[in-house]
Amino acid sequence: MRKITKPVFFIVLFLILGFAYLTYAGIHYYYGDIRHSYIKGVDEIRWGIDIQGGVNATFEPELNDGEDETTTDGMDAVKDKDITKDDMDAAKATIEQRLVGLNITDSEVYADYTKHRIMVSFPWQSGEENFDPSEAISELGDTAQLVFAKGTEQPASLEDENVVLTGTDVKHAEANQYQDQNTGEISWVVSLELNENGKQAFADATTELAGSGQISIWMDDNNISAPNVNEPITDGKCQISGNFTYESAKALADKINAGALPFNLRSTSTNIISATLGEGAKRAMAIAGVIAFILVAIYMMIVYRLPGFVAAIALLGQAAGSLACISGFFPNLDSFTLTIPGIAGIILAIGMGVDANVIVSERIKEELNNGKTLNGAIELGYKRAWAAVFDGNITVVFVAVILMGAFGPTDSVFGTLLKPLFMAFGASTAGTIYSLGYTLLVGIILNFFFGIFCSRLMLSSLSKFKAFKKRKLYGGVEKND
Repeated sequence: MRKITKPVFFIVLFLILGFAYLTYAGIHYYYGDIRHSYIKGVDEIRWGIDIQGGVNATFEPELNDGEDETTTDGMDAVKDKDITKDDMDAAKATIEQRLVGLNITDSEVYADYTKHRIMVSFPWQSGEENFDPSEAISELGDTAQLVFAKGTEQPASLEDENVVLTGTDVKHAEANQYQDQNTGEISWVVSLELNENGKQAFADATTELAGSGQISIWMDDNNISAPNVNEPITDGKCQISGNFTYESAKALADKINAGALPFNLRSTSTNIISATLGEGAKRAMAIAGVIAFILVAIYMMIVYRLPGFVAAIALLGQAAGSLACISGFFPNLDSFTLTIPGIAGIILAIGMGVDANVIVSERIKEELNNGKTLNGAIELGYKRAWAAVFDGNITVVFVAVILMGAFGPTDSVFGTLLKPLFMAFGASTAGTIYSLGYTLLVGIILNFFFGIFCSRLMLSSLSKFKAFKKRKLYGGVEKND
C-alpha cells in the first residue's frame, strides 16, 4: 500500500481509456481501396449467423460416369458407389478444420452418408457488402493440405527440404487399439498405411531421425501432431501413439484421411441464411449496452461514492478487454465469432464484475466503521473480499470451460475430453453456445485483473490525495485518522 503513489491512478486511468479507445477504433491504413489493420477494432468483429445471417452450402464429391477421370486440380474423380462412410467423415473433418483455421466458431457441418453430401452453414465475413454466397464459400478454399515434415517447425512450402510426405502419400489412416507386449496395457493409436511413393520417403526419413527426432504433421497452418521417431519404419506402416481416447484417435485419423481424399469436393448449391435479428437490432443492442453501462456506473457512484467511481473505470476496462479478445486485438488471441449467447456472456461477466466491486466496497465500508484507518480499511477490504469474489467467479469459470468443451471444436483443449460425452447424450455442436462459454471465461479472467488488481491500484492511489482522505467518500463515518 505504501509503495502505491499518487501518479498511479492517472497512469492506470489513461492506460484503460487508451486501451478502450484502441479496442473500439483499432489502427488501420489504406493501400488504395484495401484496408490493412495494425490493430483490429470492433468493426472487424465477425458476427454470428443469428445476428448477421450467413451462407448455407452443400458439397458433393466430383463423380465420373464409369471411366477413369481426373479433375482440374489433379485429384481423381470417383464413382458414387466407391465412397465410404470413412471418406465422408474425412471430408467433413477437412471442412471443420478449415473453419477452425479461419476462426469461424459459429458454424454447423453435417454429413449425409446416404446421398454423399456435406452441408455447411457459417456467417458472413465482417464488413460484408456484396452478400454473394458463391464468393463467400470460396473463403473455405480447397481440400486442406496435409504435410509430414522433419522436426517441429512448419515447412515454408511443399518444396521445403524438410517435407517428408504430403496427404497424397497416405493410403489410409484409422484408429486402432494397441497392446504393449511388456506391460499388457491397451491404448488407442492412429495407424497409417502409405502408398509406394510414401513408403520409401518415410523409410529414409525415419532411418535418419530414429531415436533422436520428430516428424510433425501439419494440416494447412495447424500442427495436429508431432510424434517422436523411435525406430526406422520401412514397411510403409506406422503408428502414432499418445494419450489418445477412441474419439481423439479417430478425429486425428479423419484429419489425416482428409488430406489424402481420393476425390475433390465441389459446391452444388448455395443459399443465404437470414439473420434472427439483423443490423438494426445490433445497433439497438449496442445503444442499450451503453445506456445500461452508464446507469450502472451512476448507481455505483451514488451508493459507493469513490470506490464506485473506481469500479466504473474498472468495468470499462473489463468490457473493452472482452471486445478485444473477440476482435483479434491481441496478436496471440485469434478473432472470434460473436453470437447472441456470446453477448449474453459478456453481460453476465460484467455483472460478475459489478458484484465483485460491490463486495469490495462493502468490505471497505465495514472496516472503516470498525475503526480501521483509511489505508488499513482499503487493504483489509480487498484482502477479506478476495475469498468471496474468487468463490463466486471460479464456479462460473467451471461452467464456461464445460460449455467450451461440449460445444467447441473436437480438437480444442477441452473439446477432446468433454465433447464426446455431450454428443453421446445428443447435444448439438452449435458454435453459438461455444461463444457463450468463451466470452464468460474471458470476462471472468478480466474481472480478476480489472475489478481486483487495477481497481485496488487506483483506489489506493486516490487515498493518498488530501482531498480524498475523507472517510465518508468511502462509505464510512467521518473520523480523523
